[in-house]
Amino acid sequence: MAEQLIKNKRLDLATAPTPQNTPSSVAPISSHAQQPGIASIKEEELDRAAAASIFAQNPKLVQMIQGRLGSLVGRSSGYIESLPTPVRRRISGLKGIQKEHSKLEAQFQEEVLQLEKKYFAKFTPLYEKRTSIVNGAAEPSPEEIEAGEEDEEEDEEDGEKVEKPAEEKTEKPVEGVEDIKGIPEFWLSAMKNQISLAEMITDRDEDALRSLVDIRMEYLDKPGFRLIFQFAPNEFFNNKTITKSYFYQDESGYGGDFIYDHAEGDKIDWKEGKDLTVKIESKKQRNKNTKQTRIVKKTVPTESFFNFFSPPKVPTDDEDDSASDIEERLELDYQLGEDIKEKLIPHAVDWFTGEALGYEEIDEDELGAFEDEDEDEDDDLSDDQDDEDDSDEDDDGAKPKQEAAECKQS
Repeated sequence: MAEQLIKNKRLDLATAPTPQNTPSSVAPISSHAQQPGIASIKEEELDRAAAASIFAQNPKLVQMIQGRLGSLVGRSSGYIESLPTPVRRRISGLKGIQKEHSKLEAQFQEEVLQLEKKYFAKFTPLYEKRTSIVNGAAEPSPEEIEAGEEDEEEDEEDGEKVEKPAEEKTEKPVEGVEDIKGIPEFWLSAMKNQISLAEMITDRDEDALRSLVDIRMEYLDKPGFRLIFQFAPNEFFNNKTITKSYFYQDESGYGGDFIYDHAEGDKIDWKEGKDLTVKIESKKQRNKNTKQTRIVKKTVPTESFFNFFSPPKVPTDDEDDSASDIEERLELDYQLGEDIKEKLIPHAVDWFTGEALGYEEIDEDELGAFEDEDEDEDDDLSDDQDDEDDSDEDDDGAKPKQEAAECKQS
């Protein structure tokens, strides 16, 4: 299983850092150095409030210190170099043994990947049959239906399976369902039950995601995988499929794990005025001289599931990302891809029915935070509405104005 190691992307792991508290001078294995006393601690005590004030007023100083500390990572404290030659030769020998271990770890991870690909080829026909049933192109066999009903027939009292009478198994025709094909909104419902994906889906996205007919994945020729979202014709975009590919670095990381490098998504061919990743904001402007007003429309980015196909970019060495959350966004983006690959696609029916939620570890405090956020959002919306009302009242109380004209600005 490929493991996410974004934080070590630029970290040189060829030599592990020596603990910084080891002695820098020649010393025997055991040290009799004294611990600092209370007096020495008091002498080195700093005024934290004053230090915080200094750092707050000098952001460049903070950046310089962070850069200096970053340059110290991986540097030896001098302890290893101070050891006798025979001891250092033994350490070199241990490193040689560790190299052999690392080669085996890399071989192990490669064989795990090949095993995943082998069984993925066996899973594929099952996924294709699932797609046919979901979209109404085929019906499940009686044997498949019976196998799926076994768990439903389990008696809750004693845990034994109870065979239902034949008359109860007889299906009665229901009026108005003859034209229903497959399982409507299968993938939308499954995604809304998957916590990490549900957080990204807005009400505006749901109409577009109702046309989602399949989600599948494939392995790339180079280390990585591709997620494929297939859509029926819809009013939002012209794409039949929208893909997103995750790439790993060519060299394996510590322990032989694959290291995530970057992701690439397809460009969505939005239909006119249907781009769900942006919204139109209207702002009223007044000419100071003529008192004439106009409406300016501006396109601004907004939250949408379809932002998933525009992944964050890995910063270059020349870019200053110390004040950004780019690393956190990269980790979140990668984790979403892994959740779709490892959870949603293999167990889509369990997410559709909600049964998969029973196997997820959900933090109750986290759920409570989301509820509070909704309440705060409602309050914010109310405040914004009040502000808009106040703004309109101010405009109405001004001098007579001509009819507002629209001015589009993107």
